[in-house]
Amino acid sequence: MSKGKVCLAYSGGLDTSIILAWLLEQGYEVVAFMADVGQEEDFEAARAKALKIGATKVVISDVREQFVKDIIFPAVQVNAVYEDVYLLGTSLARPVIAKAQIDVAEQEGCFAVSHGCTGKGNDQIRFELSFYALKPDVQVIAPWRLPEFFNRFAGRKDLLDYAAEKGIPVAQTKAKPWSTDENMAHISYEAGILEDPNTTPPKDMWKLITDPMDAPNTPQDITLDFEKGIPVKLTYKDNATGKEHVVTDALELALHVSNLGRANGVGRIDIVENRYINLKSRGCYEQALLTILRKAHVDLEGLVLDKEVRQLRDQFVTTTYSKLLYNGSYFTPECEFIRAMIEPSQKTVNGTVRLSLYKGNVIVLGRYSNTESLYDATESSMDELTGFLPTDTTGFIAIQAIRVKKFGEAKKASGEKITL
Repeated sequence: MSKGKVCLAYSGGLDTSIILAWLLEQGYEVVAFMADVGQEEDFEAARAKALKIGATKVVISDVREQFVKDIIFPAVQVNAVYEDVYLLGTSLARPVIAKAQIDVAEQEGCFAVSHGCTGKGNDQIRFELSFYALKPDVQVIAPWRLPEFFNRFAGRKDLLDYAAEKGIPVAQTKAKPWSTDENMAHISYEAGILEDPNTTPPKDMWKLITDPMDAPNTPQDITLDFEKGIPVKLTYKDNATGKEHVVTDALELALHVSNLGRANGVGRIDIVENRYINLKSRGCYEQALLTILRKAHVDLEGLVLDKEVRQLRDQFVTTTYSKLLYNGSYFTPECEFIRAMIEPSQKTVNGTVRLSLYKGNVIVLGRYSNTESLYDATESSMDELTGFLPTDTTGFIAIQAIRVKKFGEAKKASGEKITL
């Protein structure tokens, strides 16, 4: 007799294939769920594999458009970044995947959901907090945290032995000793040989982005138009064919920008980051799409966004939103509050940025806005006496100096010298 129906987040890889077989062995009926977030994946081969192992059903949800419009573009609006470098590619995909999995679980009458996240990573937190927010009564089966599972499968050899016993085909080899996670925004590489932070990633590890040294010798120029901080049009001329492309559909725009960045070596990073669970982790990422869109958006804001609004947003909204995303707290009251602050800050972020992609670099060629520019060439000119008189600055400095003079006097009275 079945213990009930479980919706398993299935990738077709070794871990989730073993988990699928193990759940069946425990007496559960399993619906295998896959989310298409733009990863290069043979979904039909994975479907066939899951059914062969014994899944009752395989549901594949195409959430690419939702991913772009509801998650990626708002992250661009807020300039989301974690620890100054990581553009949150994996973190960004988790809310949309979790939402799709819960939808499938409810549609298929599953009492529980399951995943293959390890017990030392961030993703277990991201997924499970999302599950509980979206369906508070759901049960979560996390095999890698169950003693009866991790004691049985202590290492890779145990997984492979079990696969052989159950007749599960596996593609894993020792040739590429690292794990990956991919979506249309990026791909991550972790574990294996990368756990030594001083090991240089082998050239053949990188999957999506051309080695900058091998990228074309001709720069690829592109133009991005933004409305309220959201990219709405991409224009570029193909260097190979000379054909001009104009792309306005959100999903297609993201795909084109990503492909152009990848071809020109844009978006590779290699960092040691602080995980939410207080472990440090070395990760290598390819994040072409986010690198280009963020660079353009940050640049345009310099032209059109009010100074004080920008500083408040940078100090609070950007940092808080990025941290919440990284920590898996997207479906929380505090993140709902922060998300509500993004749109008001972007009302004036309307304009165009011209960029050049060249051997790993994103170079800004220029920017303009026909409606929102706060830049006045005449006022800013060093050659014209307009905007305010030079004598006005004397009073401004005098006011600013009151506090500084008091600081200097106090230091002098105490006998303490001000040093560099």
